[in-house]
Amino acid sequence: MSKGAPGPTPGFLVWRLANKWRLAVDRAVAPLGLTHAQYSLVASLYGMQRGGERPSQRRLADHTGLEALYVSKLARALESAGLIERTRDPRDPRAVQLALTEQGQAVTQQAITKVQELLQQLLQPLGGLDAPRTRAFTDELTTLLDAPLAPSVPNDESTKGTGP
Repeated sequence: MSKGAPGPTPGFLVWRLANKWRLAVDRAVAPLGLTHAQYSLVASLYGMQRGGERPSQRRLADHTGLEALYVSKLARALESAGLIERTRDPRDPRAVQLALTEQGQAVTQQAITKVQELLQQLLQPLGGLDAPRTRAFTDELTTLLDAPLAPSVPNDESTKGTGP
């Protein structure tokens, strides 16, 4: 909580909403053998594949906002479960391309349906998915996500004058 404003801060509310959403998605997709993070990966991959793309792990990490190392770990687990295939990129032998298997597509479609139902529930207080309040909320979230955010570096008196 901030010193001057009563009630929760926007950061606290964003954190709470993110946790509420993650928990709800985890519970919804668990019967399909997925976690929220895995769902985020396969659903993004599904959309990219439908658009004709066979993304690399790096491209999928950039798309989802997840760390590349975490995407690699998730991709290995999803490959072991038979939901995705990982292949070397013929244009760059260091890169790994990802694609959903047939089983992965079927599971992902089921998961997307469940998560869309959750999204309708979440957005109902704003009037539903197509409501003006929801569109405004989405615009505000996009603005916040597009803003650069980096931790500030403390002004350490002990290092002043010691650098180049």
